[in-house]
Amino acid sequence: MKEISTSNAPGAIGPYSQAFISNNMLFTSGQIPVNPQNGEVPEGIAAQTEQSCKNVGAILQEAGLGFANVVKTTCFLADMADFAAFNEVYARYFTSKPARSCVAVRELPKGVLCEIEVMAEV
Repeated sequence: MKEISTSNAPGAIGPYSQAFISNNMLFTSGQIPVNPQNGEVPEGIAAQTEQSCKNVGAILQEAGLGFANVVKTTCFLADMADFAAFNEVYARYFTSKPARSCVAVRELPKGVLCEIEVMAEV
C-alpha cells in the first residue's frame, strides 16, 4: 500500500489518512468542504459541493490521476433536499459518470452539508 497525502486538500481531523493506493486502486477518505488554505467552510450546498470536489481533485492529482479515473463515489448529504443542487455541481466534475451511492445522514463532521469519497483506477 502507498499513502497519498497533499497539503492541497484538508488534513485528516482524526486517526485516518487522506488516501491509499492498493492493488492499482485509489481509495480516498471522505472529503468535506474545508478550504485547505484557510480552514474555512463556504456557505451553502453549491459552494460546499464545489470545495469538496476540489479537495477530491487535489488528492487525485497527487496520485497522478484525474476525475476520469474515478469508478465509484459515495456521497453523503446532511439534507436530501440539497440533492438537486449537489448534483448540479457534482456533474461538472464527475463527467465520466462513475457508479455512485448518495445518502442522507444525520450529521457530518464540522456541521458541513456534504462529503464525497471516491475509488479510482490507477
